[in-house]
Amino acid sequence: MKFTKMHGIGNDYVYVNCFEENVADPSAVAKFVSDRHFGIGSDGLILIKPSDIADCEMDMYNMDGSQGAMCGNGIRCVAKYVYDHGIVKKKNISVATRSGIKYLELTVTEGKVSKVKVNMGTPILTAAQIPVVADTEQVIDAPLEIGGAVYHVTAVSMGNPHAVVYMDDVENLDIASVGPQFENNIVFPDRVNTEFVKVIDRHTLQMRVWERGSGETLACGTGACAVAVASTLNGLVDEAVPVTVKLLGGDLEIFWDRQENLVYMTGPATTVFEGEIDLSFLGN
Repeated sequence: MKFTKMHGIGNDYVYVNCFEENVADPSAVAKFVSDRHFGIGSDGLILIKPSDIADCEMDMYNMDGSQGAMCGNGIRCVAKYVYDHGIVKKKNISVATRSGIKYLELTVTEGKVSKVKVNMGTPILTAAQIPVVADTEQVIDAPLEIGGAVYHVTAVSMGNPHAVVYMDDVENLDIASVGPQFENNIVFPDRVNTEFVKVIDRHTLQMRVWERGSGETLACGTGACAVAVASTLNGLVDEAVPVTVKLLGGDLEIFWDRQENLVYMTGPATTVFEGEIDLSFLGN
C-alpha cells in the first residue's frame, strides 16, 4: 500500500490515495499503521476517496480501528494532498465527511498548500444530538463527577462529541488517568473527546485533548472549535474576533460567526514523507 504521512500541528495520520489504492479492511489497517513500533506511527488512518457529491471524500479511522465522523486537522491535510497531487486543482474545494460536506479555502505558497481555512459548519449544542445524557436541553457549565472530583462541563459537537472543562493548570494534569474516565463515562453514549482548557486572555486559550479511540494527541481541530464555542457560551472570550487556541503541536485560529452560526478553523498542513508498506500478512 502506498501512503503519505502528514500532520496538522502534530496531529498525524497515514493518508492513502483511494483514487488509486484499494484498502479492503481499513479498521485493521488503521490499527497496524498507527503502531509507532511495528507500523508507521500515527493517530490513525485517513482514506482519500472519489465522491459524487464533493471534490473528494475523507474516511477517517482512529488508532484503535474505530471510525470517526470528522477530523479538523485531517481535513486540512486532505485538502493539501488533493491540491499538491493535482487531483483537485482549485483553491476552494469541498470534502465529503461522515458529518457532512465541508468547504475549504486554500492558501498556496510556491505551488504547494501551506495553510487551509475550513468551514467546520454549525456547532451542535442540543444534548441529545451530541449525544450526552442530561436533564437540560443544553449542557453548559454543568457539574459532572469524574473519579471523585467534580468538573464543570460544556458539551459541544462539531461532528464529534466534545466535553470542554476549564482549569488553572493544564500542563500538570494527569490526562492519562482522567481522560479515559471522561471518554467512557455513561453520560456519553458514543464516548467523548475531552478538552482541558486554561484561559490565557480574552482571545487566547490553551488546551490539551484526550481523543476517544486515540488517547492524548498533540492537536484536535474539532476540539479546538468546540473549545472556542464553549468559551464564547461561558463568556470567557470576546465575540466577533478570532480566538487563538494553543495546543501541544501548535496554534489554530478559530472564529465562530454568530450571525451565520458557522465555525471557521485556520491552520497549517504538512507533508512528512511518502512510502510503501507491506500489508499482505493482514490477510493471513
